[in-house]
Amino acid sequence: MKSVWNRRPARSRPAPDTESQDWAIDEGPHDVAGWSTGAQANTAAAIRWTAWGLLLLGPLLGAFAYLSAPAQAGPSQKKAAPTAPAATGAQGAAGFAQLFVAAYISAGEGDQDQLAAYYPDATSLRLEGDSDRRRGEQLTVVRLRQSDRGVWSVTVAARITDTKPSDGKRPGNKDDAKAAAAQAVRYFQVPVATATAAGGVSGYTALAMPAEVAAPERIPAPALVYGPMRPALPADPRTQAVTEFLNAYLTGAGELDRYLAPGTKLAPVAPAPYTGIAVDTLAIEGEKGTEPVTTVPDDGTTLRLLVALRATGHDEVRVPLTYALTLKSRAGRWEIASLDGAPAPAAAPESSAAPSAGTTPSTAPSAAPTSSAAPTATP
Repeated sequence: MKSVWNRRPARSRPAPDTESQDWAIDEGPHDVAGWSTGAQANTAAAIRWTAWGLLLLGPLLGAFAYLSAPAQAGPSQKKAAPTAPAATGAQGAAGFAQLFVAAYISAGEGDQDQLAAYYPDATSLRLEGDSDRRRGEQLTVVRLRQSDRGVWSVTVAARITDTKPSDGKRPGNKDDAKAAAAQAVRYFQVPVATATAAGGVSGYTALAMPAEVAAPERIPAPALVYGPMRPALPADPRTQAVTEFLNAYLTGAGELDRYLAPGTKLAPVAPAPYTGIAVDTLAIEGEKGTEPVTTVPDDGTTLRLLVALRATGHDEVRVPLTYALTLKSRAGRWEIASLDGAPAPAAAPESSAAPSAGTTPSTAPSAAPTSSAAPTATP
């Protein structure tokens, strides 16, 4: 019997791969889907730092984007439509109305197209009489008010003369014709609409034919700061100052600057329209009495006054003129501080001024005129 101890031991089989994989320990980098574990670690670190950087830079980038955004961006801001400036619209409407009234006065049969340039619906009007039988002269805007947004009510005064009398007979007396022409001052109210046209310029059109209205009311003259007019005494330093100044200003005699206070700039009337002046009366600010004045107050004292004078023209005819001046004392004499644009009104009492602060005197009907109001044109 053979001994079992002579049998060679069987060669040990290697453990299955599954077992070795289950119990294997990583001793170095392995590739996973084409990325090594070291690359994954580096990528994770980069992503982590990038996230921190964006987190820190986010508020700064947001603030920069907000500040650099255009001003008009945003739903709450709307771009305003261009509109014509009020002042420009008023001036343009006034000039447009003057041209329309001039064409209207001289219009006759067959002149519809001329009027349609101002009022488009004029093409349907029936006009009578000869063209240019009347002429409007000295056309002047006497009232201008804005009746609505973009609409101006313009009242134009016109002196009308007849060039072709309807009876075929010309006046035999020239004086009578001149007197009639002088009295023929008429007033026409024109509604003018204005808007921005192509190119950003203002455009105009009449909303109706002119309507003839009454003349504007005359108002009482307001009280002025000056006292009553009194004779200009030659010994009065104020008379001397204004006479010397106005003589240089109106006749060119002497240097004007020598009569002006420091800082005042005035140029004489050129060419000189008069050969001489005579100051007749003065009205002094706050002065009630008529006592003669021969002294000049301390330096820097200012005084407003009205000067009434007669100026002699080159034709030897004297004409009346009135000037509002402000004087200023310096070195014992009066100097001209300013040539005022208008006499200074007295301050109104608060009780009487308050109610009229927001009122505007009305000189013409506020209703828009219609084409039937035109005296020479009927629809």
